[in-house]
Amino acid sequence: MESASGVLLKTPLNAVHRASGAKMVDFGGWDMPVQYSGILDEHATVRTRVGLFDVSHMGEIQVTGPQALELVNWVSCNDAGKLQVGQAHYSGLILEGGGFVDDILVHKFAGDHYFLCVNASNQDKDFAHIQEQNTLKKFDARVENIGPTLSQIAVQGPRAVETLQKLTKTELAPIKYYWFATGEVAGAPATIARTGYTGEDGFEIYIANSEAPRLWGELLSAGEEFGIKPAGLGARNTLRLEAAMALYGHEITDELNPLEAGLSWIVKLGKSDFLGKRKLEEIKAAGLKRKLCGFKMTGRGIGRDGYPIQVDGAEAGWVTSGGPGPTVNMNVGMCYLPVEKSNIGQPIQVMIRNQAADAEVIGTPFYKRAK
Repeated sequence: MESASGVLLKTPLNAVHRASGAKMVDFGGWDMPVQYSGILDEHATVRTRVGLFDVSHMGEIQVTGPQALELVNWVSCNDAGKLQVGQAHYSGLILEGGGFVDDILVHKFAGDHYFLCVNASNQDKDFAHIQEQNTLKKFDARVENIGPTLSQIAVQGPRAVETLQKLTKTELAPIKYYWFATGEVAGAPATIARTGYTGEDGFEIYIANSEAPRLWGELLSAGEEFGIKPAGLGARNTLRLEAAMALYGHEITDELNPLEAGLSWIVKLGKSDFLGKRKLEEIKAAGLKRKLCGFKMTGRGIGRDGYPIQVDGAEAGWVTSGGPGPTVNMNVGMCYLPVEKSNIGQPIQVMIRNQAADAEVIGTPFYKRAK
């Protein structure tokens, strides 16, 4: 996504990244840091100490009004009616055909106030989709695209709590995983969510754009004694891959449904009607034909996104995400395979530049942090 002039979009922290010597790339129309000190170094920092990410390119959509819950539950497959105030959950915006518009985080601020975090490249599409459904179904709800007003900074790693606690009077230890609180961080109003996309403990902080550069600097100072480092999109991807977290456009798309993507736990077919429910019920009743699996390379090479996969010499699926797993010390990936060929231990071949490289189906996640 680019601005109307075709110029790359920039987060409020863009000048900070450039002044820090970050390597910048075009990421979905945004000028974003891919790395600072190096992907492997940043990856290890988040796994063992604490890392800092600018994720201000992500989108935020607010749904308010007497029928805010009804609208959120109509467009998403999880049951927001089960959320308590201050709780968040992972969900999907689902098309009538069962595929994904996007995957989202739903936060409940009140019975008439929900806050959705959506993917950067999808935010305008998501907003238009939710707005359209609100109009079609005549819900008494208001939908606002508030992403342009907010920055999002992620503090991730084993020392995240100690780092962030220095800057807020909000007690962080009582905030459970996938819960959030409102308060102040470094003297500025903020929403503090114990969520993340790295497989580590940590927080995602939503704050006004004008406060982002100052907060970034104060977080780096607060975490200095713990070895904090800024991290880019490269490490964000290797971290989420080790944790086997889905990425829109890879594991989930408008043509892939949550049941085959291993996300049946976010599909609440028992709740009242929602967009795509009938199709997902049909898919479940008919039985899955393919499913998302994890694999490790047993031969030389790395199974990259989009590479074909063969089983017994016949093409059987494709790699959705793949790369090195620095913490687990093996090359790993996720792929779609026929259900009957998806058992753990199944030998597969990843076609790397038309050459078959041996691999094996293994369980996910590849990495799971110690509690």
